[in-house]
Amino acid sequence: MRTRWIWTATLVGALAFTPALTVAQSSTPATADKAPADKPAETRGDKAGKAAARGDRSDNVNGKLASGDRKFVMDALKHGMAEVELGKLASEKASNDAVKQFGQRMVDDHGKAGEELKKIAQDKGLTPPAEMDTKHRKLHERLSKMQGAEFDRAYMDEMVKDHRNDVKEFQKHAKNAKDADVKSFASKTLPTLQDHLKQAEGLRGQVRTAGKGDAGGAASGRTDTQKK
Repeated sequence: MRTRWIWTATLVGALAFTPALTVAQSSTPATADKAPADKPAETRGDKAGKAAARGDRSDNVNGKLASGDRKFVMDALKHGMAEVELGKLASEKASNDAVKQFGQRMVDDHGKAGEELKKIAQDKGLTPPAEMDTKHRKLHERLSKMQGAEFDRAYMDEMVKDHRNDVKEFQKHAKNAKDADVKSFASKTLPTLQDHLKQAEGLRGQVRTAGKGDAGGAASGRTDTQKK
């Protein structure tokens, strides 16, 4: 009798435990199913951090340029605009035909490059300048008051100085710009600027020599007159 009671108690206990075991087993897959649902959110949240750690080549956050690239673009836009306006002045006022032609080349080349750079700037969230900066506006005013050979010499002096600076900056950013579009523009435009500089240096030598010749001729003429 005691044996039967023990067996019965054991059977009842086993039956009571079975539902609890079933519930525990059925809950395990539900917990496992939650892991994949959490994973996409974590992956999205990590993207910015991973990109920063990786060091994106563009260094472009939400379409905006790094400070060095931004300064280069804005300076290049200002200088390019000045080259166009000064070139227009030279094509009208220069007494030397080669200087006139150089001025027109500045209008054409810098005008074309400026339009391309404006688009890049706007795509990166920058507002291109609407007019020349103070420095180049004053230069334009000073040159506009000159005539003949004096204008030619002063204009070509400025072109040599400006293009030396331009070539230096474009070389730097063709190599080190962080934004891919800015780097490509600098690399593509650099050979044209180098050619501008070479031509400007040659023309400056010509107008300086011509100026010295005119001065020498004038001095010689005065001497002859005095002798007569």
